[in-house]
Amino acid sequence: MKLPRDVSGQDLVHLLSRLEYETTRQAGSHIRLTRQGEVPHHITVPLHESLKAGTLSGILKEVAEHLNIGKDELMAILWGGED
Repeated sequence: MKLPRDVSGQDLVHLLSRLEYETTRQAGSHIRLTRQGEVPHHITVPLHESLKAGTLSGILKEVAEHLNIGKDELMAILWGGED
């Protein structure tokens, strides 16, 4: 699956909330999300209007590794179910 373009930080925060990531704090233009579990996982998302491709790819890669799924599978979960 091709990496989506023009994804804002706020959009990504909303999409990750579907995977049980919750906002734990905000410092300036960055939000820290945490997913509770056996091993809590923390990820920082910049609240930019449009995330750079490398930033988005890095965040998705880290989340996919934590969930033990492929990045393409994660993208299908996040963007495949939208109407």
